[in-house]
Amino acid sequence: MALSYLALGDSYTIGEAVAVQGRWPHQLAATLRARGVALADPQTIATTGWSTDELDAAIDGAAPHGPFDFVSLLIGVNNQYRGRPLDEYRVQFEALLQRAIGFAGGRPERVLVLSFPDWGATPFGAGSGRDLAAIEIETDEFNAAAEVISTQQGVAFVDITDISRAQGEDPAMIAEDGLHPSARMYALWSERALPVAAHLLGATD
Repeated sequence: MALSYLALGDSYTIGEAVAVQGRWPHQLAATLRARGVALADPQTIATTGWSTDELDAAIDGAAPHGPFDFVSLLIGVNNQYRGRPLDEYRVQFEALLQRAIGFAGGRPERVLVLSFPDWGATPFGAGSGRDLAAIEIETDEFNAAAEVISTQQGVAFVDITDISRAQGEDPAMIAEDGLHPSARMYALWSERALPVAAHLLGATD
């Protein structure tokens, strides 16, 4: 029987502007299956534009039935984009992480958190008129907060932000909207997350 998977997030989890199978959680599940880990495609609660509080409310509405064998969480870029306070993010992210652990049957070792990318390193960011240096600093601050909280809760954290910065100017790595990742970019995220996810699910090479 396939292992169940719940993916929580925003545009980067729902895969804005890419096909379903191009989303990073779907690519991760497919790659794990190819390695013998029977992980089902995820049940996804994610919508473009969601901040932490909006994801929290959406989880209430969706009422997913756990426990799940694996849960991923990627959230925060819209908090940063809207200028929401870092301290607010810390509180709301920790609450979401606790919910994710709960959906994993109280097992933090079955939860994976990804950092969010630097949207300033995209064509959209370059043309936004926003302070790109400030976006970079704030992105790092928000992701550092998420990493600290994840580590404190015993949850694995995978940093993909450097990939977004290194590849943000490559047209093949960006969707047609000039902002969101392409399936090829998501493949790099999935590749980065793969060994961690495989370990969490008990796979051995």
